Amino acid sequence: MTPELPETSDQAPAHAPDGAPVPSPDHAPARPPVRVDSEIGRLRRVLVHEPGPEVDQMVPGMMEELLFDDILFGPAARDEHRRFRRVLSLLGVEVLEAQDLLAQALADAEGRRWVEGKVFPDLDAEFQDRFRALEPDGAARALVAGVRRAAVQTAVTLDDLFGVRPLPNWCFQRDTQVVLGGSVHISSMASAARRREAVLSRAIFRFHPDLRGTPILEDQGEVPTRVVLEGGDVLVLSPDIVAVGESARTSGGGLSALIERLRRVEGGPRWLLRVTLPRERAFMHLDTLFTPVDEDVCLVYPPVILPDRPGSARVTEYDLHERQATPRDAGDLLGALAARGLSYRAISCGGADPVDQQREQWTDGANALALAPGVAVLYDRNVRTAEAMNEAGFRIVRADDLLLGSADVSLDAGEKVCILTPSNELSRARGGPHCLTHPLLRDPV
Repeated sequence: MTPELPETSDQAPAHAPDGAPVPSPDHAPARPPVRVDSEIGRLRRVLVHEPGPEVDQMVPGMMEELLFDDILFGPAARDEHRRFRRVLSLLGVEVLEAQDLLAQALADAEGRRWVEGKVFPDLDAEFQDRFRALEPDGAARALVAGVRRAAVQTAVTLDDLFGVRPLPNWCFQRDTQVVLGGSVHISSMASAARRREAVLSRAIFRFHPDLRGTPILEDQGEVPTRVVLEGGDVLVLSPDIVAVGESARTSGGGLSALIERLRRVEGGPRWLLRVTLPRERAFMHLDTLFTPVDEDVCLVYPPVILPDRPGSARVTEYDLHERQATPRDAGDLLGALAARGLSYRAISCGGADPVDQQREQWTDGANALALAPGVAVLYDRNVRTAEAMNEAGFRIVRADDLLLGSADVSLDAGEKVCILTPSNELSRARGGPHCLTHPLLRDPV
């Protein structure tokens, strides 16, 4: 299990024996389990997963299929992740550990049978027997961290090493699900090596006692490779507007399927903007190129997001309230959003220098997590991006200064703040603060 951090409250809320939430002392009404109508509303509840033994088990042969650029040093990655979580908790965000939720879902007999039915076809009989004998905590750990084959002295392939392969990407909780309004869409992963991650997310939202009533927009089993959509390509910009990247990891078929599902959601968004991204390794998801950090401010990678550039992404707009959603050319992303009432001032990831822009986009300088309007978390190694934010009126605060009490931040003060969190190891996995988190509950803007 994930080590406890006594300084924080990274735990799910307390529950009575029958599973109902324990009333707060003032008897305030319980919050809904999920609700996200923007990328910037004050963050109340978020899903994370600490990089655990699964990153320690990762070998170089896994890098290509998992889209890692190096193997991580686990202790350093965990230290950085814990500091990041402590900042969230200190600022009043309820932080939930996905592996803990998975274990609670596996404690449900129906949930356990469902998960076994999904994962057993990929496992040898020996490992099926071993899995059946595990308690829920151990079963959750095995599904995420993997299971080594016993007494292996030499190994040529990954199957020689592992009966159950580890899932080092599961720390990127944005990838496998996305909450849109009051519903959740479970991703269809582009890489076969990551399909089990989506199964675990399905299990959490189907069988965890606090989340099992959440409407699920997509809950199919195995899907054709061409019908893929990952959460990092989906940005909920307002109750009426969703932007979706068509990328190397979200196909046209997956995007079209999402359009049809959203059209059937009562009270769902009206406008969907399809952002066609260049098929380059660096641009794995839309949120690596564009993230809002305030009601009227966003971080962008200029060569793709700003207009009139050779690589500018083109946008196609769909009116989801039409009888048949007809695609219409909408130009560039910022122009298309402005036409629908969302006007953003763009801060360039990496600042003005094109070399710095490319370097810091690679280390997720455009992938910030907004905790509230105008308060965002950014990786500290993106120095030029932080300087550009400071020039745009954001006070720069280092996470360690906040944790040590030498700096203060309030999510209610209305001040523009950029919190820089340690990132030397986490950034090597190619995912920033936005990728590491999945918001479950945000206040309306």
